Amino acid sequence: MEEITVLIVDDHALFRTGIRKILETQEDIHVVGEAATGREALEQARATMPDVVLMDIKMPDLDGVEATRRLLAEMPHVGVLFCTMFEDDEFVFAGLKAGGRGYILKESDPETMLRAIRAVANGESLLSPTVAQKVLRQFAALPGEGPPGLDALCDDLTDREIEVLTLIGEGHSTKEIARE
Repeated sequence: MEEITVLIVDDHALFRTGIRKILETQEDIHVVGEAATGREALEQARATMPDVVLMDIKMPDLDGVEATRRLLAEMPHVGVLFCTMFEDDEFVFAGLKAGGRGYILKESDPETMLRAIRAVANGESLLSPTVAQKVLRQFAALPGEGPPGLDALCDDLTDREIEVLTLIGEGHSTKEIARE
């Protein structure tokens, strides 16, 4: 079993401490650092080279979306998993567009968070069910109803690609999607 290294980024110390305690119970996950701002996240990521960054979306100094853009420009191999209390469309789509591989809500149970960290570390994606529904609704939206530019993006997708996106949105693993 290969160890997954995780950097926790959240502006609330109590939340970071709680997440660290949960992750420390896992044999295959090692917390390599914590950061309270987006700028600190970039510094910590450069210093620790984590497999996964568990990123809040709203923080002082530099928000999680911009921190993700900058981080992935330097370290495209890092998987960013947004863990936030914000499920508004603007945050969800901004986070995913910035390169986030997963988006879960802080109200999720620990098992969902652990499954998401492992999925992102394996190059897969995982969205919490309410977020997945938002993404699927946008892909199913009538022309002109989705976010700007979505219509053009969807026009280029094949039926098979839409099917794969639907399965991702339902939380299926890469292996399950391949079998399907």
